[in-house]
Parts: sequence; C-alpha cells; structure tokens
Amino acid sequence: METEEAVLALAALAQSTRLEAFRALVRHEPDGLAAGDLARLLEVPQNTLSAHLSILTRARLVTSERHSRSIVYRANLTEFRNVAVFLLRDCCGGRPEVCEPVVETLQACCKPRRKERSRA
Repeated sequence: METEEAVLALAALAQSTRLEAFRALVRHEPDGLAAGDLARLLEVPQNTLSAHLSILTRARLVTSERHSRSIVYRANLTEFRNVAVFLLRDCCGGRPEVCEPVVETLQACCKPRRKERSRA
C-alpha cells in the first residue's frame, strides 16, 4: 500500500458518520447492509449517507452490489487490513516486543466463535 492510499482511507474514516457506517458494515459482514437499512440504523438521511458511502467507496473501504432494487454495501476488510498493516509494519523497528500488546489485543477481539455442539 502506498502512502497516498493510506491517507485517503484514513481521511475517509476521519468523520463520525463515515466511521460509524464502516463499523456497522463490519458488524454485518459477510452479508452487508442495504443502503436504506444502514441509513435507518445510523439515523442519517439517505442522501447524506449516500455521499458518505461514496467517499468510503473511493477510499476502497466499502464495496457495493446491486440486488434487485437496492444496493447492498459491504466493508472491504481486505483493504482495511492493508491500511492496518501499513500503519503497523514499521511500528516495532525490528523489536517485535514493542508491537506485541497491539497484536495481542487484535487477536483477543477477533477470536473465532466456538461452534455449539449439537446434543443428540
């Protein structure tokens, strides 16, 4: 990832409605949310949300797909991972123990859910 791409992504997230929209889309992965549902969830007018989603899309943090009459938006987690890696790549300066708390925190919040065993 180039610096300009990282700046574009971080700038897109540096506004409260866009940040909340992105976080909501992350919570609704992998299905995504229809634009109208996202607008209702965030309590934002649809035309305002459309402008915000456009900025997130240009920053490649959000993708969209038409389903019949609605547009479903999804968080582009691959691009978000690229931004996070860009930010953290040089954080430890060759000393991994410096970044270890950050990595541990990420691992703790993203642990896979354990599957319920069926009781037969």
